[in-house]
Amino acid sequence: MEPFKTLTGVVAPLDRVNVDTDQIIPKQFLKRIERTGFEDFLFYDWRYLQDGKPNPEFVLNHESYKGATILLARNNFGCGSSREHAPWALKDYGFHVIIAPSFADIFFSNCFKNGMLPIVLPESVVEDIFKRVFANKGYSIKVDLESQILTDGKGFSVSFEIDAFKKRCLLEGLDDIGLTLKHEDKIRAYEERQLLVDNSYIKSP
Repeated sequence: MEPFKTLTGVVAPLDRVNVDTDQIIPKQFLKRIERTGFEDFLFYDWRYLQDGKPNPEFVLNHESYKGATILLARNNFGCGSSREHAPWALKDYGFHVIIAPSFADIFFSNCFKNGMLPIVLPESVVEDIFKRVFANKGYSIKVDLESQILTDGKGFSVSFEIDAFKKRCLLEGLDDIGLTLKHEDKIRAYEERQLLVDNSYIKSP
C-alpha cells in the first residue's frame, strides 16, 4: 500500500444521501477477487444509460470532474452491505479521499484498509464545500494528513479528526499484511522456538 501524506486534487460532488455499496459497485460485478479492474463499474447504474452510453447527467461524466481524486458526498455514504469491492472500485477509479458528514461504519473501516482517507466533517462545512465546488469550475482542495487540515488556497481551511493508529497506517502505507510484516522477526523467532518444542515432543520416549 502506498503511503499517504498530502494530496491536492479536483473535487467531484456526489450530491446524494444514503449512497449504498450496491450503487457504488453493483452486485453483478463482484466476480473478481483481485482488488483491481473495477474502475469501469463504479456507480455503473448511474454512469451509464441502458444502451451502455455514458449518462450525460451523471457528475463523473462531466468534463469539469475528469481526473477528480477527491469525492464529496452527503450523509451515510457507503451504507448497505459490507462488500470490500466498494472501496476497491473507488480507489481503482482514482479517488484517494472521500469527504462526507457521515459514513457507514464498515465502509469507513474498509477505506483505511485500502489506502483511502475518509474524512468526516460537520454537515455545514460539507455544504460550504459543495457551494464552492459548484461555483468554481475545476475546484480543488489540498489534503494534508500530517497536519490534518484541508485548504483550497482561496480562504477555505478546516481541520479534521482521525484516529491516531489509522493515521499512522496511512502515513506509512501499512495495510493488515504490512502491519504483520513489521513483526516478521518476532514471528520467525516464535516459529523456530515452536519447531524446537514440537521436535522435542516427537523425540521424547
